[in-house]
Amino acid sequence: MPLEVINPATGEAIAAYEEMQPAEIEAALQRSQQAFVEWSKTPFAHRKELMHHAAQILEERADEYAQLMTQEMGKPIRDGRAEAKKCAWVCSYYANNAERFLQPEIIDTDAAKSFIAFQPIGIILAVMPWNFPFWQVFRFAAPALMAGNAGVLKHASNVPGCAMAIEEIFQRAGFPDSLFKTLLIGSPKVGAVIENPLVKAVTLTGSTPAGRAAAKKAGEMLKKTVLELGGSDPYVILEDADLDKAASLCAASRLINSGQSCIAAKRFILVESIADAFLGKFVECMRAAKIGDPMQEDTQVGPMARFDLRDELHDQVQRSVEKGARCILGGVIPEGKGAFYPATVLVDVKPGMPAYDEEIFGPVASVMIAKDERDAVRIANDSVFGLGAAVFTENVSRGERIAARDLEAGCCFVNSFVKSDPRLPFGGVKESGYGRELSHFGVKEFVNIKTVYIA
Repeated sequence: MPLEVINPATGEAIAAYEEMQPAEIEAALQRSQQAFVEWSKTPFAHRKELMHHAAQILEERADEYAQLMTQEMGKPIRDGRAEAKKCAWVCSYYANNAERFLQPEIIDTDAAKSFIAFQPIGIILAVMPWNFPFWQVFRFAAPALMAGNAGVLKHASNVPGCAMAIEEIFQRAGFPDSLFKTLLIGSPKVGAVIENPLVKAVTLTGSTPAGRAAAKKAGEMLKKTVLELGGSDPYVILEDADLDKAASLCAASRLINSGQSCIAAKRFILVESIADAFLGKFVECMRAAKIGDPMQEDTQVGPMARFDLRDELHDQVQRSVEKGARCILGGVIPEGKGAFYPATVLVDVKPGMPAYDEEIFGPVASVMIAKDERDAVRIANDSVFGLGAAVFTENVSRGERIAARDLEAGCCFVNSFVKSDPRLPFGGVKESGYGRELSHFGVKEFVNIKTVYIA
């Protein structure tokens, strides 16, 4: 069955790609293995040169890649341009730092000499989502390749053009043929790829059910996994917060990538003494966001990536309202073409509602009221997810204490919205996954941490 691409802004079919068959997949993996054997022996200086070249290509062709993202999954074009440039940043970061991160570590023992060496392990399978079709891939690929590994990509079926463009970037940069390879396959074929003995580990970014399935299959094969899964990030607004700043940043985070981000703000927990004041400012910020043609530079919110995702989101909103939530902004599917959904705010959100219990993957904000700081933290942690969280307070030491000690998440921010940064580890706890990407932790996820003891 071909992988068909539908422009979510218009509903029109724009491309179709033939799915690879088992013999083609096996041949591709064999070529990647051959490339890995040679690549693993190359000096860091050579890897660094090629990775910098990849960064240069991303910078120079950012407009082209942004247009591709917009066509395939509806990303506002200025966001796509920023995404391509961020990919250039992560390539440059690991080009400059991977050798230092992977230097052998001398350990003082009773041996004449003992140290820890870091060695590549082979082909890493990356199963990646559509919402950040370039960034999600490069934040895996840059450290994995700099560590000496090979990578094969199973991208989301609605962004095959992005997948092929990424493969082409590494080819243009001078990396060995098939060291990074895209497998044009649907989800049903992923299990067989995980089972293939040439694949040594799996990294997946996506939904919690997808993570469970990949981890189960990889566990059967005794292969390591790193999972970055769903999130329902809580943003706690305390009584001493700068409400104008908090409202602006909260709206920006909820609407980033048209609300389709694992680390977008999703649950807004307001201490009751400032709830009305904050809510008024927040609703106006949400209302002011321009929704429209993602090809226009001033568009802030584009369409959902697919029509079925838009319909699932609307169903979550409707079921929450049926259970007692009130919709005070948006909540109605607009007329006309495209998988658009308006900026929406739900209040009186309680446990048992989809807006409280589930990940809401679109421009819908769930607002909850807390009695005080302690109650706000309780509500924030009352979730199966634990990817990102934020707290807003003018008392910085108070915010630092809550972020570092109290909030159950892998990434906790104070007076800012949650974002990924190549210099900082990224990942979650609970049903948001395990393992870490980025920083020096990310480059060591897929290496053999080898003890060497010399008597």
